[in-house]
Amino acid sequence: MAPQRFPVPRLEDVSQEHFMQHLYPQRKPLVLEGIDLGACTSKWTVDYLSQVGGTKEVKIHVAAVAQMDFISKNFVYRTLPFDKLVQRAAEEKHKEFFISEDEKYYLRSLGEDPRKDVADIRKQFPVLEGDIKFPKFFKEEQFFSSVFRISSPGLQLWTHYDVMDNFLIQVTGKKRVVLFSPRDAQYLYLSGTKSEVLNIDNPDLAKYPLFSKARRYECSLKAGDVLFIPALWFHNVISEEFGVGVNVFWKHLPSECYDKTDTYGNKDPTAAARAAQILDRALKTLAELPEEYRDFYARRMVLHIQDKAYSKNFE
Repeated sequence: MAPQRFPVPRLEDVSQEHFMQHLYPQRKPLVLEGIDLGACTSKWTVDYLSQVGGTKEVKIHVAAVAQMDFISKNFVYRTLPFDKLVQRAAEEKHKEFFISEDEKYYLRSLGEDPRKDVADIRKQFPVLEGDIKFPKFFKEEQFFSSVFRISSPGLQLWTHYDVMDNFLIQVTGKKRVVLFSPRDAQYLYLSGTKSEVLNIDNPDLAKYPLFSKARRYECSLKAGDVLFIPALWFHNVISEEFGVGVNVFWKHLPSECYDKTDTYGNKDPTAAARAAQILDRALKTLAELPEEYRDFYARRMVLHIQDKAYSKNFE
């Protein structure tokens, strides 16, 4: 069975008021066109970034294959001067390399101390701050992070979800983004926040038979497009050409709901984490029962959770 496919809606010249009152409450992905992003969409060429970014050392992912897998870690972490990263990431073949001449590079910028500092392009790359304007669609006190991303052509990032809302600003290059609803999580074969299904275009349905039931929302991003990704929506990204992007994350929930040690924006809210721990303890208790009883009471628990916690307000 082929999965259901839906295009992500595209809207032009959306005001902050219209977005917040009519679009944001729907909690669905949306591509915004015509947003004033500053000069970055024309200025951030390979030459410009190499020149102004300088030789600052950055930690990067390096992969021998295009489909990066965070579960099996089919990549290595390396360090390069920023200007060298930009130049190499823009190449199809490399004279200098770590693994192979056609290896792929991926930068996900980090805070000064990633254990306690969030990423903010304005702090880690202050020379670029004046070039980019963030969409003013959320309150300043809600701001969490702004993540600078650089990807080699053809690079595909694993399907995952984040716990905060974000705007993916496509500054240069093109990306294809495929999203899946949080309501289809049961079809995505999750390991933590990530899906085990790497090849979403030609999945192994013998191994992942339920994946075909997941509804697929798709869009192509060009320079200047802004994709709104609501919290908990799964997304898979392919860089169709060398590209530069910035993710701006903000807190949709009150600050106290989030894990204060989370610098990446991907740790489950504290109440969800506590509930998961309680569930683990309940499962250990169920394990004390014979199989027939364990199966019966586990099914009762699932029904109870569905009755008490599932929402009827979402598709």
